[in-house]
Amino acid sequence: MYRTVNDFIEEWTIAGEGTLRVLNSLSDEKLDQAIVEGHSTLGWLGWHIATSPAFFAGLVGLNVESAIKGNKEEVKVADIVETYKKMVETVKQEVESNLTDEKLAEKMESFAGETTRGALLRKLIDHQTHHRGQMTVLLRQAGLPVPGVMGPTKEAQQ
Repeated sequence: MYRTVNDFIEEWTIAGEGTLRVLNSLSDEKLDQAIVEGHSTLGWLGWHIATSPAFFAGLVGLNVESAIKGNKEEVKVADIVETYKKMVETVKQEVESNLTDEKLAEKMESFAGETTRGALLRKLIDHQTHHRGQMTVLLRQAGLPVPGVMGPTKEAQQ
């Protein structure tokens, strides 16, 4: 749970940089890579990470719109990366402009029952980290480079 706006902004910035490293490792040719048939693909996960912060932001009372344009089945890596970059900045600006340390501690109802705004922002980052981890497995499976996000990868040690 975040107790200060600054703590969230600092971690959101770091998490965003790591996520961008993963998204920049994608290739248009491998967006359909899944662990097995019928599971989430690299393309779906990338687009989900790029757009889902709007859902969490809305829960805490921020005005962040998802940038879904056109047919998401035809999305390219550049679309995912640019959408995510905009999303990171928009969330940051909305939090800085509309939340205070006191508002982070306020109780509210959410999909998970009663919680605080600070706890929901923690779930936003946890959600992103979860899917980013899934993507690193799929990157390796697809033969794409796996960037270090929370430490070096096998590729970085060679």
